[in-house]
Amino acid sequence: MKRLEVSQERVLELFKYDDGVLYHRHNNQPIKIYITKGHRYARIKLDGGEYKLHRIIFLYHHGYLPDIIDHINGDRYDNHIENLREANTYQNRQNSRIYSTSKSGVKNVYWDKRCQKWRVSFSINGKRKYFGGYDDLKEAKEMATSMRDKYFKEFANHGSY
Repeated sequence: MKRLEVSQERVLELFKYDDGVLYHRHNNQPIKIYITKGHRYARIKLDGGEYKLHRIIFLYHHGYLPDIIDHINGDRYDNHIENLREANTYQNRQNSRIYSTSKSGVKNVYWDKRCQKWRVSFSINGKRKYFGGYDDLKEAKEMATSMRDKYFKEFANHGSY
């Protein structure tokens, strides 16, 4: 997908936005979106290019494009403007889901065979930080939640979507 080269002026000329959907200005029909296997986001075709829908909607409302746009609720197909925010790579990673390979079922908690405890850890600015070992998974989950809230604030995702 090529780098976005369309302007807010062009987007406003072609589309109108209502409740998470872009419509053609000339006929009030929703724009056609493309969701194909291998692509993670809804896309649209515009002026000979193909663009991620959430980036066009962000541009429509804000007039600029950050490098990264985060879907607050983690649903990459929920393109309501209220669900889109500028983020950096680090913030965007914090708002990620729990890995499907998690054995604990709790984000940032894993079983440490050596000490026979549930361990809580994650990276902060590229450095691994550990928040203790726990006999009880519930205690480990509470610590992980508390630390994500402390360090990641509004970007903290507790793995629940």
